[in-house]
Amino acid sequence: MVDFHGHLALRAAARPDDGVTALASQSFRAPYHLSKPYWDADTRTLLVQVVNPTAGILSGDRLESAVSVEPGAAVLLTAPSASRVFCMRADSPAASALQHFTVAPGGWLEVLPEPLVPHRGSRFHQRTVLDVAPGGSAFYADLLFPGRIAHGETWAWDRLILELEVRSGGELLLRERLDQTSDHLHALAILAGSGENASFGNAVFLAPGLAADSAPPWRAALHALQTEGVWIGASVLRTGAGWSIKFVAPDGIRLRHTLASIRRILSAVAPHLACDARKL
Repeated sequence: MVDFHGHLALRAAARPDDGVTALASQSFRAPYHLSKPYWDADTRTLLVQVVNPTAGILSGDRLESAVSVEPGAAVLLTAPSASRVFCMRADSPAASALQHFTVAPGGWLEVLPEPLVPHRGSRFHQRTVLDVAPGGSAFYADLLFPGRIAHGETWAWDRLILELEVRSGGELLLRERLDQTSDHLHALAILAGSGENASFGNAVFLAPGLAADSAPPWRAALHALQTEGVWIGASVLRTGAGWSIKFVAPDGIRLRHTLASIRRILSAVAPHLACDARKL
């Protein structure tokens, strides 16, 4: 088995003649592959699809990505399929991913990957750093499925570590770390009343002017999304420059629908969120 040291580096900039966002530089190595970007004129957002042409994430794989957005540029970074972390032998190395996203003043970045699906016996460590300069905006989302539901294989991974660090102007706004057994998350899902196939979502939203309103109307609209088995909460980050949004749903379909509703509600204050990630 060959393990990969994947590399992805993207820099997005607004063209000086018309303001259209383009990839000013790009570099990638397997298992990363980049589809042709699509310019959404309606939302003035560049839609970029990152594809993994291999089966998924295997033992020993190391994935590193660095994405930067310059002033006046707007990017939606997404993927066409779920990230599957496959079963690993007990004596084999775990897989890891390091993601670093940087947004300049006046820039916009949305990171909207497909769900992470840890298979039975897998071990995976993901660390994400989101650095948004004052005057910049970003929406970052992570979705976690409990495993291969169709195969009756849920809550069976060996270890999963998800770390997220959010900074603005060099100041730490948020640092969180999920390092819990699958049994613990399963218990949380049952306690929330979301059931055996519960799926989890985590999002961060940063934009200028958010600190001016400690109880924005869109927060009430988010809480109104709660129905049987769907729970959602939004809390303000340090300095009020952003919000942390957590949500859980009874299954993957409901989780996707909840995220779509969150994006629709927030698009009232962040119009780039109206970009359709499935246009390609």
